[in-house]
Amino acid sequence: QVQLVESGGGLVQPGGSLRLSCVASGSRFSIIAMGWYRQAPENKRELVARITSGGTINYADSVKGRFTISRDVAKNTVYLQMNSLKPEDTAVYYCNADLLSILLAPLGSYWGQGTQVTVSS
Repeated sequence: QVQLVESGGGLVQPGGSLRLSCVASGSRFSIIAMGWYRQAPENKRELVARITSGGTINYADSVKGRFTISRDVAKNTVYLQMNSLKPEDTAVYYCNADLLSILLAPLGSYWGQGTQVTVSS
């Protein structure tokens, strides 16, 4: 009943920037947290950044100072501003949302389909 749709991926040169967006839609829900994960070839999926409903933010050490996560609560949207991109940032980036129903029943963890980010000269 819930869909996450990512956008904003693409090809960028090292040092460039991209802004990813993720919109959660569908059944009514309450967001516990939303975040971004990434998976590079032959690597496991790893957390990039996460923001809770209370505003607590966590970043992977590898992206601190370069990436910024933000949210628009009214639009159920989370963003990831990626600056100073490096080739090692190349991966499929997935949006994640941990949700509850309006009545606080657990809805679980939802994932978007992913958006490719490629950093190459």
